[in-house]
Amino acid sequence: MRRSVIVILDGLRRDMVSAETTPRLAEFARSATWFDRHRAVFPSTTRVSSACIATGCFPRRHELAGNSLVLVEDGRLTLHDAGLPTFLQHKRRVTGRSLGMPTLAERLADNGGAIVMSNVSPGAAYAHDPDGHGHVYHRAGSFGPGRSPVAEPDALAIGRDIAGDRQMTKRFVDEVLMQRRPALAVLWLGHPDTTQHAVPLGSPAHLAALAQADGHAGQVIDAVDRLRDEGHDILLMVGSDHGHQTIGGSVDVSAALVDARLKVAEDSDDVVVAANGTAALIYVAPGAQARTPEIADFLVARPWAEQVIAGADLASVGQNGGHGLAVAVSLAANDEANAHGVPGTSLVAAPRGHKTVPIGCGQHGGLGRYEQAPTLMISGPGFDAGTVRQVDTSLVDLAPTVLTHLGLPHGGLDGRPQQMDLN
Repeated sequence: MRRSVIVILDGLRRDMVSAETTPRLAEFARSATWFDRHRAVFPSTTRVSSACIATGCFPRRHELAGNSLVLVEDGRLTLHDAGLPTFLQHKRRVTGRSLGMPTLAERLADNGGAIVMSNVSPGAAYAHDPDGHGHVYHRAGSFGPGRSPVAEPDALAIGRDIAGDRQMTKRFVDEVLMQRRPALAVLWLGHPDTTQHAVPLGSPAHLAALAQADGHAGQVIDAVDRLRDEGHDILLMVGSDHGHQTIGGSVDVSAALVDARLKVAEDSDDVVVAANGTAALIYVAPGAQARTPEIADFLVARPWAEQVIAGADLASVGQNGGHGLAVAVSLAANDEANAHGVPGTSLVAAPRGHKTVPIGCGQHGGLGRYEQAPTLMISGPGFDAGTVRQVDTSLVDLAPTVLTHLGLPHGGLDGRPQQMDLN
C-alpha cells in the first residue's frame, strides 16, 4: 500500500534551513525537491494553516478564518479563540459544521486511515480531524474514530517544551510509522515556533531549538528511508506552516477604531477586531455595515497598516465575508534586521486583554516577506532528488499531492497536486 508522511516544523522560515543551523534538513533537501516559492496562507497562523493543509482549501471554504475569529451567535458578533480544545465542537453547534470542507482524515477513513500527532495548540491539532474520522493525539486530549477518547497510557501525555516534541517524535516513529502504518501519518512539531515566540530570532536559544527540531525531523527521515528499503512506497513531505518576523512594536487596532468613532467602545460588538499576530480581522455587525468603507479608508491612512483588504478583495487572500468579516489588515513590515542579524520586522496587533507583547521576539500572521516564507521539501514518486522548483505553491497544495500519491480523487480543492508528471 502507498503511504504519505507529513512532518511540520512549526514556524520554520525557509532561510533558516542551512548546513549550519539544520544539517539534517539540508541533507534531506539534496534527496528531495525543494520548493523555493512556497507561501503561507493568510492569516499566516497555525490554526488556519492546519485547516488549509487538512482540507486543501483556503479559509473562505474551510471556514477557520483565523487563530482568533468571530462567529455570529444569537445575532451578535462573538469573538473566539480557535485554539481552545472545544472551539470546533462549539462551531459545529453554532454553524452546523466544524469545518466547511472534508479533511484528509475524512477522505482516508475507508482508505488506510490517518493518524496525527501534534504539539501545538489543541484547536490547531483538532483541525486535522474535528469530527473523528481517524486518530488525533494531543496533550489536551487524544481521540480515535467517533472522537472516542484515547485513555492512558495510550494518550499523548507530553509537555509543550522541546522534550515533549522529543517524546512525541519517538512514539510517532516507533508506533505510527513502524507498527500501525496508516495511509497518512502527520507529525506536527511545536518547535521552533514555541521557542521563537519567547526569544529573539537568531539568538543562541533559538538556534538550539532549531537544532533540536532538525534532529526530530531527521529521525522521521531515517525511519522513512528504512521503510523504503523494505519496499514501502512512501511520499515524504517535510516543511512548515509559516515563518516568523521580529516584533518591532504593537498597535491596538480596536482602540484606534474607538478613537476614530468607528467603533462604539472597546467591548462593543458593533465592530470586533480579531487580532492575529501581525494581522487583524475586522468584523462589522449588520447594523453597522454602512461604516465599512470609512473603516477601510481610515485603516489605509494609518502608517501601521501596510495592506488593507476589504469586501470582494478578501478573496485575493483566501477569505470572504463570512460571519461579518469586512476588512483584513496586515500590519507594517520591513526587512530591518534584529540584533542577531535576522531580517524581517513587523508590528503586531495588540491581543485582547492587552496581554504583554514580547517586543524583539518572533511573531507571524500577516503578509510580511519572511512570515510568508515557510519551508517545503517533498521526496517520493514524481519528485526529483536535489531539484529546486520555482513554482508558486501554498499549503493548500499538500492535500491534493497526498491524495494523488494514494491514487485517490482530489477534485474540487483549491490546491493542486505537485507531482512533476501532472504539471
